[in-house]
Amino acid sequence: MFSHIEDGRAKMVDISNKADVARQAVAAGEIQLKPDTIEAIKNRQIVKGEVLETARIAAIMAVKRTSFAIPMCHNIPITSIDVKFDLGDDAITATVEVKSTGKTGVEMEALYGVSTALLTIWDMVKSAEKDETGNYPFTKIKSIRVIKKSKMA
Repeated sequence: MFSHIEDGRAKMVDISNKADVARQAVAAGEIQLKPDTIEAIKNRQIVKGEVLETARIAAIMAVKRTSFAIPMCHNIPITSIDVKFDLGDDAITATVEVKSTGKTGVEMEALYGVSTALLTIWDMVKSAEKDETGNYPFTKIKSIRVIKKSKMA
C-alpha cells in the first residue's frame, strides 16, 4: 500500500514515470486582526510599510522555494502564481493560486504561499496587535486549506 516506505526511512516518491501535466491548486487562509489594524492597513499607516504588497511578495517567494522548506516536496517548475487578499472588518483572507506543468501537484506550494503571506502580515502588524502585556489575544491565523486542486490530463 505504501510503496514509498522502506525500512522506516523517509523517501521522496518516485515520479519519474509520470507524464508532465498542467496542474493547478488554490489555497486560502485567514488572519484575524483588530478592526483598527485593518483600517491602518487600508490607510497605509502601518509602521513597517505596505503590508499586503510585502505579504504578496513573501507568498510568491515561498511558493518558488517550497521544496527547500518541506523536505519531501519535489522541486517543480512553477508557471504562474496569483496572490489575492480580501479585507473584512476583522480579518484578511489570503488566496494563492499556483500553476505548473509537471509530474506532481502544486497544493503544497499554494498552502506554503498562504501560510507565508499570513505570517508576513502578522509580522508587519505586530506593534498594532500587541496588548499592554505584549501578547496577541485577538490575533490568530486560521482556516488554512486547499480550495481546489486540478490537473488537465
